[in-house]
Formats: sequence, structure tokens, C-alpha cells
Amino acid sequence: MPGKPRLCRTNPAPAIGIVHIGPGAFFRAFNAVYTDEAMTHEPGNWGIVAVSMRSPTARTQLEPQGGVFTSVTLGPDGWDPSIVGSIVQVILAPDDTGKTIDAMANPDVKIVSLTITEKGYCTSPATGSLDLAHPDIAHDLANPGNPRSAIGLIAAALDARRLAGRRSFTVLSCDNMPSNGALARASVIKFAAQHDKELANWIANETTFPSTMVDRITPATTQEDIEALAEITGYHDASCVFHEGFRQWVIEDNFVEGRPAWDKAGATFVSCVDAHETMKLRCLNGTHSTLAYLGYLAGYDTIAQTVADPHYAALCKQLWQQEIIPTLQPPDGVDLNAYCADLKTRYQNPAIRHRTWQIGMDGSQKLPQRLLGTIADSLDAGRVPYGLTLAVAGWMRYVGGVDEAGNAIDVRDPLAPALKQATDEASTIKGKVDALLAFDEIFPKALSGDTRFRNLLVQSYETLERSGAKAAVKRMVTS
Repeated sequence: MPGKPRLCRTNPAPAIGIVHIGPGAFFRAFNAVYTDEAMTHEPGNWGIVAVSMRSPTARTQLEPQGGVFTSVTLGPDGWDPSIVGSIVQVILAPDDTGKTIDAMANPDVKIVSLTITEKGYCTSPATGSLDLAHPDIAHDLANPGNPRSAIGLIAAALDARRLAGRRSFTVLSCDNMPSNGALARASVIKFAAQHDKELANWIANETTFPSTMVDRITPATTQEDIEALAEITGYHDASCVFHEGFRQWVIEDNFVEGRPAWDKAGATFVSCVDAHETMKLRCLNGTHSTLAYLGYLAGYDTIAQTVADPHYAALCKQLWQQEIIPTLQPPDGVDLNAYCADLKTRYQNPAIRHRTWQIGMDGSQKLPQRLLGTIADSLDAGRVPYGLTLAVAGWMRYVGGVDEAGNAIDVRDPLAPALKQATDEASTIKGKVDALLAFDEIFPKALSGDTRFRNLLVQSYETLERSGAKAAVKRMVTS
């Protein structure tokens, strides 16, 4: 920015101990912050090499600054910026695959962590396991020394460590998926087994894959945010990130060779993270997706704007009490009603501009974990999930690509063209619902074939089409 000096590192960088794949905003607002704070509590060699799989943006922004960036907590009373220095280096993997593999094969590296979203694991939505026909996986199997997927890179680095007689590292998935560690483990081992059974066995025996639960709302940074921060701080930082004050990291304590003192920065180490994962995915992410689709259709730009509508706030409360909490086994020491009350307060924070459109991205990959599992459990227990089914109908309306005012929706989803085509080719609402239910990679057959769910979806879609999202939500919470 003209007239403002660029932020730069002023203290020595920490020695490297972590490679992180996927240095997006969430990683910078979460992993990097925890690691930076952990090293202030208990010094150690836990500097991070950040690996970008596609975009050069992180390298372009962070490299001239020596890896430092500003983390801004958004509170009702204003902004609280702090400088984070845990990132030491940024690599763009497509530019130098060998350098990327060497970074992970470095014996000083104890942990390789991931925030690559559901897409980065290259799994088959129908089976949940690694898709060997995925273009990136097929490429990497044919070119194991020049991989372009995160799974291929990790396998290549582990092979390099094995052949050099070095210890393995811990693979730490921090993506918002159930059993993310188990998924990462199964994917890496399956990949390795395709061309080297000994490598697969070595990984199975020597590498750990702890599961984690991560939680911090991190809106996308805008140019206006960057300019406003420059006025406050006096320096320019295009890599700054903005986030809520709340954060939660629950980690299975299963590491090959040590870890940062993340617990001293507020993380919780447990023997099994499953109950925390399910709680968060269903209570937070389930209602977030509900608000995203039904809020967007109603014309609301952010979650805070959406829950400012009393009927949408009431919908969240109804979903938690009647449809979500009854399906959960609470983690030890957690009061689910209090947890959901805190979620409502977080949603209402006017400083958090978390866009409904942003949350609505990649819905075909998010629905199974966030909504469909809860719906299936409710139906199995003899309960009728009216609200969550309305949310799925909202998603169906959304992926049709036209909002209630007749404007085009910029649907960002791996299946967007196919979803729109399926919707456009159906001439009736029943036809649209059936066409979308036929996507086996989204809807399990047991659920898509459930006539109760299908009939309820049709009714919900008809209500949205006839009355609009606002009226549908009002009817849901007042009838």
C-alpha cells in the first residue's frame, strides 16, 4: 500500500520442525497462532514450512515478510491485532516438487500437518476411500517422484525417510471432517501399497495419524480489511487474517516424536476425539450450512445478519434441541446445551462477516458430515427431522443456480455443472428432488431410498419455491 511500509520479521525465525500443507486463512488463524503461542510458553524447534499446493498467493504475500503476518481477533468492541512468527518458509509445490519432498524428509521435521479441505484427500464420495482413478492420484501413481497431490507428496517423503533410515513423522490432519486422522492414514497407506507393499507396511507401523477437531470462525479477508488494518498498525500486510476470539483444538495425543506445547496455548489432548468431532460437525457446521443456504436464499449476506432475523435464530435453537442434540453422545465434561448457547453468541458477533456464500461452497462434499448423518440417525430413531430436511431442500434450491429474485448464483462446488444440469432437466419439483437424490456420492442409498425423507424433501422444496426461504423458516418455527 502506498505510504505504508511492509510488515517484516524483526526477530530470529525459529528452527524448523513442522511442514504444513495448505497455508490458507484458517491455517494462519489457527495452527500458526497456536504454534507461535506454544513456543512462547515452551521454546522449541517448531518453525513451520508452509506448502501451497496450487496458488502462489501465500508465497507472494509471506516470503517478502519473512513469513510473519498479522492475526486479528474480531470482537464486538473492536480489532485486536498481533504478529505471528511461526512460519519460516513458504514453498509452492508445483514449482519445486523435489524441494517440497526434501522439506518433509528433513529429519528435523517431526510433524506434517494438513488443511487441504475435503477435496485434497482425493477420496471417492461413494466409498469414502482414496479414489485411485482421481486425476491427481492416477498421475502420482504413474509419477511417484513428481507427485501433485498432498497424499502423493506425503507418501514420497515417507519413502525418502524410510530409505534413508530415518524415523517417520506424524501426519496431523486438521481438516473439518470426521475421523480425519483415520482418513489420512487409510489414504496414504492405500496409495503407498499400489507400488510398494514394504513402504505401506512401514507407514502402517511407524507413522501416526492423530485425529483432530478444529474450530475457529475465519471470514475471508477483503481488500478493505487490509487497508483498514494498515491505518491501525502503520504497516501493510496483505497476508493478514481475521477471526473470532473463540478457538478450540482437540487432538489425539499420538505423536511419533514430540509436539509443540499446544496444550499450554489452550489445545486439549485426548485419547479419542470422535465425540468432539461429531458434536462440532453437527451442532456448529450443521447449523452453519443451514443458515448459509436458507440465509443466502433470503438475501442475507452474513451469518450475523441471518441470525439477527429472530425466526432464523429460533430455527437454530429448534434444530439443536429437537434434531441435533438427541443424536449426540456428549464428550466428557461438555454440556451440549451450553455449547449450543455459546454457538449462538458466536454467530451473533457483528464483527464477524462470515458470508453465507462462503460457507455454502463445496456443499456436495459437506452435506454428508454436516446434515445427512444427523437426518439418518433421527429417522432411524423414529423422529422427523423437519428443519434439517428444509436445509437440504435449501441446498437443492441453491445448486439450481438461480436465487429467489431470479439472479444467478455463483455456485462453487466440484459437482456444480452436473447438479445444475440435473436440476434444469427436471420439469417438476419431484423430478428435481429425485434427480439430486440420485447423486450417490452425496446421498447414501439408505437415505435417498427412504420415502419419508424423499417426501419431506419434496414438501420442503415446494414450500421454498412457493413462499421463499424467509416464509418457510418462519412457518417452521411458528407452526
